[in-house]
Amino acid sequence: MADCLVITPTYNEKENIENIIRKVFSLDKEFHMLIIEDNSPDGTADIVKCLMEEFPERLFIKERKGKLGLGTAYLDGFRWGLEHGYDYMIEMDADFSHNPEDLPRLYEACAAGKGDVVVGSRYVDGKISVVNWPMGRLMMSYYASVYVRTVTRMKVMDATAGFVCWSRRVLEKMKFDKVKFVGYAFQIEMKYTATRLGFKVYEVPIIFTDRVLGVSKMSMKIFKEAFFGVFSLRFRNWKRY
Repeated sequence: MADCLVITPTYNEKENIENIIRKVFSLDKEFHMLIIEDNSPDGTADIVKCLMEEFPERLFIKERKGKLGLGTAYLDGFRWGLEHGYDYMIEMDADFSHNPEDLPRLYEACAAGKGDVVVGSRYVDGKISVVNWPMGRLMMSYYASVYVRTVTRMKVMDATAGFVCWSRRVLEKMKFDKVKFVGYAFQIEMKYTATRLGFKVYEVPIIFTDRVLGVSKMSMKIFKEAFFGVFSLRFRNWKRY
């Protein structure tokens, strides 16, 4: 059995889902994939189920009743991965903003012990590696990471990144029922919790490319949760985690 599970949440990703699955399974390193499907009305789940017949031991789906949030999707995926014995789990979007070619790099860095958590980073080495974003969104994302580092004092350049490899030992230590955020603040909360638990976060530079097909799930509500939620992290009782 493969030791690494790629977890990909989906909602209305029919334009991308088959291509992303086939790309992951074309890599030299063997990965398994778990699709967390939030009852997409566009038929995303049907495409995945069809492909499961072609990849019966590598592709899996967990269907949910509706849009329950990015954070809960990944937590459901982590629970599933722990139950099924995977040593590493990687968060990855379905829309090719995260290049599947980078999966082996994240896995190898984690498996080699460079970090207990390995982040595919857009802002490492003093560079901004983002393609196709308007300048306003790029600046918002970049300075959001600056804001996170200032408030939390966490030494992670890309704290909001959603392309992340987790080692099993980190996820086993986390109390998923204590996770508060469901949007992009979830990404910050998880990394910060890992550092508070004494684990090392390592960043691997990637090039992030904005989606070409489908519709972005970013909203002002998600942005506000991230902005105001970060401040609350500093005041938690971490003895409970």
